[in-house]
Amino acid sequence: MDISRDGFAPVAAALATDGWCVADGLLTAAQTGALGVECTAEHARGAMRVAATGSSHSAGLLRGDVTQWFDMLAPTSAQAVFVARIDALMHSLNRALMFTMVESESHYAVYAIGTGYVPHVDRLRDSDERVVSAVFYLNDDWLDDEGGALRLHLAGNITRDIFPRAGTLALFMSSDTLHEVLPATRARMSIACWMRQRPRHR
Repeated sequence: MDISRDGFAPVAAALATDGWCVADGLLTAAQTGALGVECTAEHARGAMRVAATGSSHSAGLLRGDVTQWFDMLAPTSAQAVFVARIDALMHSLNRALMFTMVESESHYAVYAIGTGYVPHVDRLRDSDERVVSAVFYLNDDWLDDEGGALRLHLAGNITRDIFPRAGTLALFMSSDTLHEVLPATRARMSIACWMRQRPRHR
């Protein structure tokens, strides 16, 4: 689906029916390119940190990316465009699906060649804040045979692979969508984002 043309309604319908979807058109090619340039520069200057897993925030062997969180109170100009579109999407999903999401959080992620992320769900065991997960890709000219797909594990032992091409947006429900990142033959860049509600249960 192309949300630059069709709007956010098809995203809400797909999440309500299937629990996941893939969309294009969140940002223009120039806006996506600006994020890719910034992510590359931040990685090159050593600003990213080895990613952690779980609520204990401990680094381990389960994932192979390095990350840099957005400062949501003072995003860069490139990040601010992304955050504004995600917030618009979040409010649209609230209206369509009666969600109560109030904020988003995002970080750049860079996976080195041959690294991935084992199967997991995004909602932490001691928190119900994450409602919808989003991954926005920044990789120009990505080929399927380079690997690096986001693999969703769906009902009925069905899997769906989403390749990390620049401008592709993958969305899925945080609480119950098992997913993994497959290794690639080149480094891959993305923005990982979570749309969050206020905590209901601890």
